[in-house]
Amino acid sequence: MKPEHVEPPSHLASGHSSEAPAHVVESSSAPLQSSPWLMRGIGALAVIGAVGTGLMWSKLSGIQEQLARQSADTGSQAVEARVASKQAEELARETAARLAVTDAKLSEVSLQRSQLEDLMQSLSRSRDENLVVDIESAIRLAQQQSQLTGSVQPLLAALTSAEQRLTKVAQPRLAPLLRAVTRDIERIKATAVTDVPTLLLKIDDLVRAVDSLPLRNAVGVSAKEKPAAPVPTSSWARAISMSWWEQVLADIWSDARSLVRVSRIDRPEASLLAPEQSYFVRENLKLRLLNARLGLLARHFEVVRADLTQAHDDLNKYFDTDTRQGQITLMLAREVLTQSKQTELPRVDDTLAALTTAAAGR
Repeated sequence: MKPEHVEPPSHLASGHSSEAPAHVVESSSAPLQSSPWLMRGIGALAVIGAVGTGLMWSKLSGIQEQLARQSADTGSQAVEARVASKQAEELARETAARLAVTDAKLSEVSLQRSQLEDLMQSLSRSRDENLVVDIESAIRLAQQQSQLTGSVQPLLAALTSAEQRLTKVAQPRLAPLLRAVTRDIERIKATAVTDVPTLLLKIDDLVRAVDSLPLRNAVGVSAKEKPAAPVPTSSWARAISMSWWEQVLADIWSDARSLVRVSRIDRPEASLLAPEQSYFVRENLKLRLLNARLGLLARHFEVVRADLTQAHDDLNKYFDTDTRQGQITLMLAREVLTQSKQTELPRVDDTLAALTTAAAGR
């Protein structure tokens, strides 16, 4: 602090200081005597202020250095942070790219999976549809064969094959079809149907038997009507003692007896038949049997029964039915006539309806 400047009184400034009164000189000497203490105080204050200023300066310097170090550290950390941020940004960008690639691959895999599922379902549906189409074709073809042949064996074989294939596949969607096929198989087995192929074979056997069947007007004696050999009434002694003319007469009598046959004629039209007409009788009978065969194939059972009835009558009228072969032929003709009945072939409407439903996908 600077000492306060004291201005002299105005009556002392004119130059006449020697002429001032004495009490004024005594009063001005007192401040001069106290000025060293003031100066010391001022110096002490100045020293204290300088010391405080130095301490403050050193503290500010330390703070400045600390701030500089912190600023440097902050700068280095900022650089490191920028580098780390750049690396993180690059890593994030790379991660984003990988994520985009992963998403693309995932979407591609999902698309392939959906396509694969669609393909599997399509293959499954296609397999089932092909199976249904094959079964329907086989059953319709077997139905036509049964109508042509008059036998249920083709239809029964087709239904049995369809049942086996459906059982092997074991598709719940085809379960109604399997049940319908099983019902139709049971109904066909329980239905009595004329076995046309067997009847055709029997008619063929009849046609072959006609050629070797003996007629009633055939010359000779059948084995049944052939008389037994007469028991000789002469002894060995009489045979030895028989003269030559007696032996000649016996031989002539035996030959004469073999030339004549006496039998009962129940059907004179067969005996009056000329030998050259036997061929036409056999051919006429065979034509009747063949006509019955054609009628059986055409399902004209009335015509078949009429032809078989006439053939049965011809067998009894013109052919020898007393022999074993004749009895077998006549029995075969009666059997064919009995089995030739008008029967309706069983239908498979349940199976066809189930096939239609399965093909429609309902």
